[in-house]
Amino acid sequence: MYVHKSVLLNEAIENLNINPDGIYVDATTGGGGHSKEILKRLKNGHLYCFDQDDYAISRANEVLSEVGSNYTFIKSNFVNLKSELNKLGVDRIDGILYDLGVSSFQLDIPERGFSYNYDAPLDMRMNQESEVTAEYIVNNYSLEELSNIFYRYGEDPNSRMVAKGIVETRKNKKISTTFELVEVIKKSLPQKVLNSKGHPAKRIFQALRIAVNDELRVFEVSINDALDMLNKDGRAVVITFHSLEDRICKVVFKERSTVNVPKGLPINNIKEADYELVNKHPILPSDEELEYNNRAHSAKMRVIKKR
Repeated sequence: MYVHKSVLLNEAIENLNINPDGIYVDATTGGGGHSKEILKRLKNGHLYCFDQDDYAISRANEVLSEVGSNYTFIKSNFVNLKSELNKLGVDRIDGILYDLGVSSFQLDIPERGFSYNYDAPLDMRMNQESEVTAEYIVNNYSLEELSNIFYRYGEDPNSRMVAKGIVETRKNKKISTTFELVEVIKKSLPQKVLNSKGHPAKRIFQALRIAVNDELRVFEVSINDALDMLNKDGRAVVITFHSLEDRICKVVFKERSTVNVPKGLPINNIKEADYELVNKHPILPSDEELEYNNRAHSAKMRVIKKR
């Protein structure tokens, strides 16, 4: 049964510092938990909700319709943030929220193929109209390509071992389901790795999901576009769930909030950066939240403001 629990909900809303008459964007609407709280605080403002998943839009619309009507759904990947908002006459915004990674319902609905805990087709598409699935990647990419994906996106030290196991297995039989892939992963790893903490397929599944949905590239493009669109005092709030996303966020925020002054040059009036970090260190879930929401454990939140 799908149960939606928004991560860092109170902290995200507090740090958006919502103007009741402002224009806000939820770049990752999902089940609508964050959107609902943003909408509650708007009077004459408007909320634009991005998601590329029909099921998510349907569920979120049920949630938001109980709160108000000043919201618009945009069925698109948030990489298209700027162009899609421009189509609607919006070129400036007062705040944006990214809750990155896979949504709870995508993990909890077996047939979506995101989870190694359910036997299902190897899918992993956030946008089900996309052509590339995890099954396609697993059965068609070369040894080098698979190894690179597992290492870069899963940071898995056993990436080549698993890639070899996949390539050998698919010579005789196509790998079509999540459990078939889990079995290949387990057979490819030495016992000491299998005995270590955590599920042996976790990093591989993460890497495949990121590759299928091109998650890191689209986030970097989108967050830069979003920052360009912020009004004065506007804020961007980003919740990440693994080091790759967080690293991109950290680097972009640092670049935007820093003025590079060449060493040795006598400069008296140094112009301030156009942006400033609201929190120098990431905000983490409270102990209370960690008790009732297991998926909050790896969450980190960063916030930046336009001066």
